[in-house]
Parts: sequence; structure tokens; C-alpha cells
Amino acid sequence: MQPFLVMDILEAANAMGTPVIHLEVGEPDFDTPECIQEAAIKAMQSGRTHYTHSLGIPELREAIARHYHATYGVRVDPEQVLVTAGSSPALLIAFGVLLDAGSEIIMTDPYYACYPNFATFIDACPRLIPTRGDGFQLDPDKVKIAMNERTRAVLVNSPGNPTGVCLDPEHMRGLSELGLPIISDEIYHGLVYEGEQHTMLEFTDNTIVVGGFSKAYAMTGWRLGWAVFPKDLIRAAQKMQQNLIICAPAPAQWAGVSALTEAGPDVERMRLVFAQRREIMLDALAASGLQVEVRPNGAFYVLVNMEDVTDDSYRLAFDILKNTGVGVTPGKDFGPATGRYIRFSYANSEDNIREGVRRVGEYIGKLR
Repeated sequence: MQPFLVMDILEAANAMGTPVIHLEVGEPDFDTPECIQEAAIKAMQSGRTHYTHSLGIPELREAIARHYHATYGVRVDPEQVLVTAGSSPALLIAFGVLLDAGSEIIMTDPYYACYPNFATFIDACPRLIPTRGDGFQLDPDKVKIAMNERTRAVLVNSPGNPTGVCLDPEHMRGLSELGLPIISDEIYHGLVYEGEQHTMLEFTDNTIVVGGFSKAYAMTGWRLGWAVFPKDLIRAAQKMQQNLIICAPAPAQWAGVSALTEAGPDVERMRLVFAQRREIMLDALAASGLQVEVRPNGAFYVLVNMEDVTDDSYRLAFDILKNTGVGVTPGKDFGPATGRYIRFSYANSEDNIREGVRRVGEYIGKLR
């Protein structure tokens, strides 16, 4: 299992003893909305601190089902919903349900850093499809060519990490017509700034859709996510949950009910702030001569090509940290295609974004 390189940068930044502008961390800088906090406090004070149903409390599963109908117009049976301790366990369970030792799962290059590790943990093999030349869209025709007798699933992430790019409906429809189960990581839903967001459930029932509260609801430390499984797979997923996790934290689940039913205005307020920060970061990068090949339309990330100054983005990220006091994420974390890229996060204040990009731009200019 490979290390998560952004954590190396974050830990080095925290050990510096001098102020650092953090543009590496994929975590909202907002406090969790008050109504969510109050719901958790009320749950603890009323004794709701014990094991729950392994699928999750019915109230939360029903709220998640209503959320899909209200947001996307799709109907989900609450009995298909598995509430998990964050979206990462949901992904691990999805991999475990669909993959066997020696089987393959198709995913994009670049990818979220942990995806290949989930596959190799259960002795399956990630099969990478480069997307850099396709605007970071996963081409169904290329997936079809890569499919073989060992292929068990395809994985998509929209909006994507590290690209910030949303998969467009035409590509989603094309992937749904290949006949493969699709794991759709939709953790950044709610943070889309151009166009409409779409769930894979709009196109196929042959999908495991993963969502959660960490990003749009500013609840990273609460560890609360979910997955919607096809009806014929939910029992297998439940058995894995029972053995590996038992259940998601009870107070967090009750907080999740409040998030879905009361926190809509807070979520929209944070989304609008992120939208403004995205424009500020893109303008600052352009002014600093830093190249953004594909404009992101979701999440809170921007990828910048640094191949003219480095062949190792991991070393470059540490050099940037040491010489500028700015933390950035090495693209090497996300696959071979972005080994010479740097990821910037705009989950920080407008002033810090402007100053951080200015410092990095000046340093890169000297390297050039």
C-alpha cells in the first residue's frame, strides 16, 4: 500500500514552526453548520450513543432516499442505503462486494490517491485509462477496448479529485451502456459551479453510488457517508459492514438527518463562497503564469502543469514548501498522468489564495 503523499506535505508543513499557507488540504475551512452540531448534542444528551442498525438508522436512510428524489428525480429504496463511517469505508465495501483476487477494476488516470490501494488491498488490479487528452473525461470507447474477462467494474469520480472536473451526461450514459457495474464516487456533489450535477443513478441501476457529508456539509471529522447499492448487493455489503465497522457513529447519524433536512441554506452559502474562491484562484494562477489545462467546474481543486520545471512533483512540492511557505499537493499522488503536476486547493481564504499563488508563481518563475 502506497502512502498518501499529501499527508507527508501536511505533516512537514505543520512541523515547520513558521506560518504556512495551506493550499494542499482537501478539507473545507468552514465550521460545521450550527443546526448539525445541535442535532448531535441533542442525540448524545438523549442517550442515542449506542449501536444502531448496521445499515444505519431508518431516519437517515429515508432522508438520503428523499434527497436523491428531490435533487435528481430518482427513486431510491431506503433498504438499498448503507450508512458508513465516511465515504472511504463505503468505497472499500463496494470494492469488496464486486471484486475478487485477480480481477480488474477500470479507473481513470489521474485518480483519487486511495483508489488503487483499495483494489490491491483485496488483491485485485486497477486498470488505468489516461484521461489527460480527453479533458479528464472517461471515454466509454476506451473503456470498452480495455475490458476483458477479468474486468468486474469501472470506477468514476465526479466532480473529480484531483481535477475538479465533472463527468458530462454523454460520457455517463455511454459508460452505463457497457454492461459493467459502475462505482460512482459522488462525494463532492453539492460543490458544482457550472452546469448541472448528475448522479449515475439517473442512467443505470447497475451502479453503486457513494456519497457523504464531509465536503459539502463541512463534516470531515464526523466520519459519515453512505452508499446506494443495487438490491441484489445490499445484503453482501451489510455483512461486510457488520464485520468491519458494525455501524456508523450514532450521534453523527442523527446529525446527518439534520444536515439533509435543515442545512440547505448553509450548504448553498458555502458553495457560493467556494465558487468565488475558484474564480480568484484561476485568475491568480493565470496572472502568475501557471498553466491550467482544464477549467474545473466542481470540488475545490485546480491542477497545474509543472512539467517545464520538474520531473518529480513530490520533490517540487517540498521545495515549494521550504522556499515559499506554501503547501501544495504533488500530482504524483494521483497517478502517472499527473506526475509532473501540482494540485492547488482553494479551501482557504481569498487573501491566502492570492498570496499563496503569488509566492508559488514567483518561485516557479525563478526556476524557469
